[in-house]
Amino acid sequence: MRVDHYQYLMDRGWRRSGSLYYKPDLLRSCCPHYTIRLKAAEFQARKDQRRAINRWNDYVLGPEYKGKAAMLCPQEKRRLRDKFDLSIAVHKAEYDNIKRPVGKKTGTPIEPAHRFEVNLEGDSFTKEKYEIFLKYQLRVHKDPASRWKESDFKRFLCTGLDRKILKINGKTLKLGSYHQCYRLDGKLVAVAVLDLLPHAVSSVYLFYDPEYEAWDLGKMSALREILLATEVGYEYYYMGYYIHSCTKMRYKAAFTPTYMLDPESYEWNLFDDKYRQELDKRKYFSPSRDRKQGLGVAETAVHQVAVAATSDSSSSSAPKTTKERGKMFDDEQDLEFDEAPSDEEDAEIPEGSLFDYEIPGVLTKDEVNRLDLDHWRLLVGNTLIELEDLRDWEAGKIDDPDTMKGMAAELAAVTGPKLLQNSALAVF
Repeated sequence: MRVDHYQYLMDRGWRRSGSLYYKPDLLRSCCPHYTIRLKAAEFQARKDQRRAINRWNDYVLGPEYKGKAAMLCPQEKRRLRDKFDLSIAVHKAEYDNIKRPVGKKTGTPIEPAHRFEVNLEGDSFTKEKYEIFLKYQLRVHKDPASRWKESDFKRFLCTGLDRKILKINGKTLKLGSYHQCYRLDGKLVAVAVLDLLPHAVSSVYLFYDPEYEAWDLGKMSALREILLATEVGYEYYYMGYYIHSCTKMRYKAAFTPTYMLDPESYEWNLFDDKYRQELDKRKYFSPSRDRKQGLGVAETAVHQVAVAATSDSSSSSAPKTTKERGKMFDDEQDLEFDEAPSDEEDAEIPEGSLFDYEIPGVLTKDEVNRLDLDHWRLLVGNTLIELEDLRDWEAGKIDDPDTMKGMAAELAAVTGPKLLQNSALAVF
C-alpha cells in the first residue's frame, strides 16, 4: 500500500490492522466508528495533559538535579515557569537535550536521575518489543497469553506501510510505518506504533511496560506525536476511530480542537458541543445528510433504513441505548485489532450486490458507471493487463459480485475514484 493511497483511504473512513484494510458500515453498526483528527498547529494542551508531561519530566530529572540546576541556572527556571511550551516540555527530559551545569564544588556536570531517550525506528520485530507488548496485553487488557504469539504481534504491528524519505513541498518527510521507542536507563519502556503519511501522523497503537502505568504514558506519547506533526510538517494528528458510546474513547476528544469526518460527504467538521449533542441523541450522525434532508427528517430516515437492514437479524438482547452499547467494549485500543474472521462472521455477510445496501460514503451504481473501470490494471502473473482485455469483461455487470466486473465495481465504490488511476488489482 502506497502512503499517499492510505492517506486518501483514511480520509474516506478507512483504517488498517497490519496489512488488513477495512472500512466499517457506520449506518448498520451498533457502535459507529468515526474518523477523528486534530490540526496539530491549533492544539492547546489542557491542564491534565500539561500535568502528565511535567510529572514525567520531574521524575526523569529527579529532585537533586532540579534543585542544583535551578540554583546554577535561575533565569532558565523562570523562563520555563512563565508559559507552557509544548516543544520545550516534550524535549525537556531527553538526555541529549538536558543542560548539565557544572557543580561549583565538584567541578563535574550535574546528571539527571534517569537517562531518558526516544528514537523513531522502522516497525521491525525485536524480542524486546514483543516481550513488552505481551506484558502489556496480559496485565493491562487481561488477554490470555495464547492470544498473542510472536507471529500475531508481527502481523499486526510489524507489517505496516513501506518506509521511504521524500521531499514534499520543500519538506523532508519520513513516510511509512514506524515504532517510536521510549527507553529509560537503556531499558525499553514503551512503543508507539505510527503511520507517517504525507499529511498525517496516524497513531496505530501504544503499548508499554505495566510497571510504568501510573505515568500517563498515553497522554505523554500523544503530546509527542502532536509535536511531531507540527515540527516536521505532517500537519494533522489522526487518532484512529472515535466511538461515542465507548466512554474509554472520550480521551481522544480531549486533544482539542478535534475534527470529525462526515461519513457521507467526507468533509471535516469541528467536534464541538453541538456535534457532541447530536451523537448523544442518535447513534448515527452525518451533518451533510442533515443539510440535504433537513434536521429531524434525516434522523427518521436513518432510523428507518437501519431498522429495515437489521430487522431480520436483530435479537431482543441487542444493545439499544448508548450506555448499553458502550458496555460492549472493555478497551478502546482493542477495537482496532481485527482477528481472522470466523465462519459465523462470514455467514453474516449479506448476499447480493454492495449497491443494494446504501452504505454511507460508498459510491452508488450510477457513480461507478461513470468511472473508467475498463482501463483499471490487473496483475496476472508478472504481467499487467487492463480489465477490458479479460475475455468475459463486457458480459459482466457491475451489480453482479460473481463477475470480475462486479468485484472491481464494488472495490472502486468503497475505495473511491482516485485509486483507479495509480493502482492495480491482484486476485488471490
